[in-house]
Amino acid sequence: MTNSNTIISLQNVSKVFRTDEIETHALSNIGFDIQKGEFLSIAGPSGCGKSTLLSILGLLDVPSSGSYLINGQSTENLDLDQRARLRCESIGFVFQAFNLIGNLSVFENVELPLTYRDDMSKSQRLEKVNVALEKVGMSHRNRHFPGQLSGGQQQRVAVARALVSEPTLLLADEPTGNLDSKNGEAVIQLLSDLNQQGTTICMVTHDTRYADLTDRVVQLFDGKMVDEQIPLHPMAANQ
Repeated sequence: MTNSNTIISLQNVSKVFRTDEIETHALSNIGFDIQKGEFLSIAGPSGCGKSTLLSILGLLDVPSSGSYLINGQSTENLDLDQRARLRCESIGFVFQAFNLIGNLSVFENVELPLTYRDDMSKSQRLEKVNVALEKVGMSHRNRHFPGQLSGGQQQRVAVARALVSEPTLLLADEPTGNLDSKNGEAVIQLLSDLNQQGTTICMVTHDTRYADLTDRVVQLFDGKMVDEQIPLHPMAANQ
């Protein structure tokens, strides 16, 4: 049963992909909640359904069956425009490949999600971008372009872009996948710090080292939720 702190609720979510006469069961009866302020990780080997589940959480795809509620609102009967609006208002994305636009400055990349909102002035956008860049320690690079930054710095900018709209939930899809171990650990520490400041985060990872640094781990295997555990030492990225 959900409570006032529950921002995400999945119940019996399944996803079936059909091509010709072949059915692929990507997810089967997945169910869990995400609480406000939690840092949850979805872990498991490649091909276990992590990315499919993240697409559903991010309103980029819909389940074949089951229910998905965000802030108590059912997503089942939303049309494409309503889903896009809810996604823009409530969800921030951090991708493995950074997905920054090369000919835009750091500031412009972070500002981009806000330019689609007609309820915000230029000065309001400026303030929000500066706050987001400050949170990730990249204010001093706001005039640089992605090609002038290291991989770790680019991912920090990507995190700032995801935060600038002050989303209900931050979704991180293998955020360390394109980074060496040092920069990967730095990004996990950044996410940990942001979570300590109140950001709710759901991270997909195949790396158990990073999953074990979160508050709770949902383990997938062959599209099924096979385990749910609380690590012994959550948020210990700096130890």
